[in-house]
Amino acid sequence: MKYFVYIIQTVDNTLYCGIAKDVFKRFYEHINGKGAKYTKSHKPEKIVYIKDFEDKSSALKEEYRIKKLAKKDKIDLIENNKEFTEKFFYKS
Repeated sequence: MKYFVYIIQTVDNTLYCGIAKDVFKRFYEHINGKGAKYTKSHKPEKIVYIKDFEDKSSALKEEYRIKKLAKKDKIDLIENNKEFTEKFFYKS
């Protein structure tokens, strides 16, 4: 079972990072106030980053690493991963 690390951009231009088996289901939970405490007070706008992992442990390690990054570094990570994220959204 794959796990995904994702980053959500909020309407107030902050970034939230998390992991999920189903990113779109989790995003829907965030939008409806059933996600993380952070996204209850910072309304989610869109998913800007997705990366897949073969196991939960690897995904958790990457989530932890990303959460420690400065915002500028998170933005660089998002920009450098756009190709995969776009493929994830527009699979044929």
